[in-house]
Amino acid sequence: MEKALLVGLNLNNTPLFTQSMEELAALAEACNMEVVSAVEQTLPAANKAFYIGTGKVEEVREKAEETGAEVIVFDNALSPSQLRNLQKELKLPILDRTTLILEIFATRAKTREAKLQVETAKLQYMLPRLVGLHEALSRQGGGSGLSNKGAGEKKLELDRRKIEHRLSELRKELEEVSRERDTQRKRRLRTGEFQVALVGYTNAGKSTIMNQMVDLYVQDEEKKVLEKDMLFATLETTVRKIVGQDKRSFLLSDTVGFISNLPHNLIKAFRSTLEEVKNADLLLQVVDFSDSHYKEHMAVTEETLKELEAAHIPMMIVYNKADLKEDLEFSLPKVKEDSIYMSAKNKKHIEALVKNIFHMSKAGYVDCEMLIPFSEGQIVSYLQKQAVIKETVYESQGTRLFLSLSQADFGRYRKFCVNEKM
Repeated sequence: MEKALLVGLNLNNTPLFTQSMEELAALAEACNMEVVSAVEQTLPAANKAFYIGTGKVEEVREKAEETGAEVIVFDNALSPSQLRNLQKELKLPILDRTTLILEIFATRAKTREAKLQVETAKLQYMLPRLVGLHEALSRQGGGSGLSNKGAGEKKLELDRRKIEHRLSELRKELEEVSRERDTQRKRRLRTGEFQVALVGYTNAGKSTIMNQMVDLYVQDEEKKVLEKDMLFATLETTVRKIVGQDKRSFLLSDTVGFISNLPHNLIKAFRSTLEEVKNADLLLQVVDFSDSHYKEHMAVTEETLKELEAAHIPMMIVYNKADLKEDLEFSLPKVKEDSIYMSAKNKKHIEALVKNIFHMSKAGYVDCEMLIPFSEGQIVSYLQKQAVIKETVYESQGTRLFLSLSQADFGRYRKFCVNEKM
């Protein structure tokens, strides 16, 4: 495990600086680094040459020698010239927040699409920084995920032309994968299923909610997603069909978590994956209510959704981990029209959440009465599986159904409707 020295620049005494440094430490630990110390400075603006002041550079060098630091991690993205200058002065590998996030994504990517997206983002970010990064990327040992791991790192040691050629190849591969994903997405849209997407800050509990719903309503262990108490445990978008006791259902998708200062290249690279968010009928913004910075995390999520052009979609706020909140003045779960306070680990709370989702999805259903001829028995069989049948009456003219069904199915079988209630 490498020893890392953190360096933070507090611009104009921003109130979020402490939170940002805590998050940087968590990112470093997620890269299998041991944080040995931190150096901080307050300035009205970043130094163009070194990011921090020239005097502070000397202090960082001394602190690195004192603590035995093997790598220095800066709290924000460094420009190519800042990276080169710092590398020259400090004689140690220099990383920044963006690089750490990219490396975490690289080690967590499992599917072909995620691996292609991460490699593209890494190469695009590191291409103009090759000179400064060369020493950091070619060092031996470590275990931070930056040495001897993955095709991206090796390619960064090749010349610029080869990297640009690789980027061209990646774009073509991603276009192919994106077409496949679009086909799957259009197929789901044609079914008319109500679509729900889990969004929110990384490590807020989205995957826990997904797995609890799978436990209760799918009961298939293989349908579960990776669930760990760490940053960016989930990178791939996973879609599962959740069917309630009354046969109503919705499609639930789990997406990559957001974080403050999430590299723009990553949002751009993962845009095709995050299309699930744009196509959702309802967003579940999962919030770690026990985190003292949860309001700031909600603001980051809302900003990211704006960038994804998904801010207009109806949203339910899921205040997760509310059981860990001290001095809670109400019992759980507490359900409101567009929010719920709960614990994702409590199955009763999950049931309350699903009930609220179905309540909000009612706009997508139609209550009606249908008379279906006996010659169309396959339609009755289909509706018995896909709709909510309230009453069935067998008459001489056919089967009379009093039911609630999706807008898509209503449109498909509207000719059999004898009485409808929107």
